[in-house]
Amino acid sequence: FFQAEDGIRDTSVTGVQTCALPISAAPWPADPARNGSQIPPTRQKVAVAAGRAFTFRYAETAELLAAHGCDVVPFDPASDPALPDGTAGLYLGGGFPEVHAADLTANGTLRAQIREAVLDGLPTVAECAGLLYLCRTLDGAPMAGVLDADAAMTERLTLRYPVATATADTLLTRAGEQVTGHEFHRTTVTPTAAGAPAWTIDGEDVGFASPSLHASYLHTHWAGHPRLAARFAEAVHAHG
Repeated sequence: FFQAEDGIRDTSVTGVQTCALPISAAPWPADPARNGSQIPPTRQKVAVAAGRAFTFRYAETAELLAAHGCDVVPFDPASDPALPDGTAGLYLGGGFPEVHAADLTANGTLRAQIREAVLDGLPTVAECAGLLYLCRTLDGAPMAGVLDADAAMTERLTLRYPVATATADTLLTRAGEQVTGHEFHRTTVTPTAAGAPAWTIDGEDVGFASPSLHASYLHTHWAGHPRLAARFAEAVHAHG
C-alpha cells in the first residue's frame, strides 16, 4: 500500500483504490463576487490531472475554478494521448507518479505536448506530484522536462504543515503574501528552486514560479486562500 495525502491510498499492486478518509463538500457559491471578480462571459477549460498517478486534490479547487468561469476537465497523463481540446489552463495535483513512472514516460506524445504548452505560457499549477511530473526525470525516468530539475525517491519522509511566504509576484501570488499548506512526500528535487522561487519556507527558497507557472511541493487549500484560485482563473481567461 502507498499512503497518499489526506488518507487516499493507492494499491497499485492489486489494482484496487480505497479512500480511508472520504471527503465531501457542499457546492461552492456560484457567484465569486466576494473575491472582487466577475464571471467572464466565455468559460475556459482547465485540464486537471487524474488517473492512478494523480489521486489527490481538494474538492474546493474545482468548485472555485467553476465559480470563476472555468470548466474543469480531468485527463490521465499516463494514458490520454493529448490534453483536452481547448485547454486554457493546467492543474497537476498530488499523487504518486513515482509508482507509475513507466506509464508516464511511455506516454511521450502527451509529455511533449505538455512541455511545449507550459513553456509557451499555458497557465499551470503543479503541486507535489505535479512538480515531479514537470521535472526532467523521476528516478531516471523521463518526465515532461519543463523544469531544469530532477526528482528522486529518498528514505526520508517529509511531512509538515508550514507557513509559506511568496518571494515574488507570480501566477498565484504577490510578493510577501503568506499561506498555510501541507507537504507529504518521500522524494526530493534537485535543485530545490530556480529563478523566482515559488515560496520561502523555514528560511529556504523552494519551488519554481513565473507569471504563468507555479510549481512546488506545497499543497494549498484554495478555500482558505481564494485569491489564489481567482488569480489562476484570471490567467486562464486571459490565455484562452
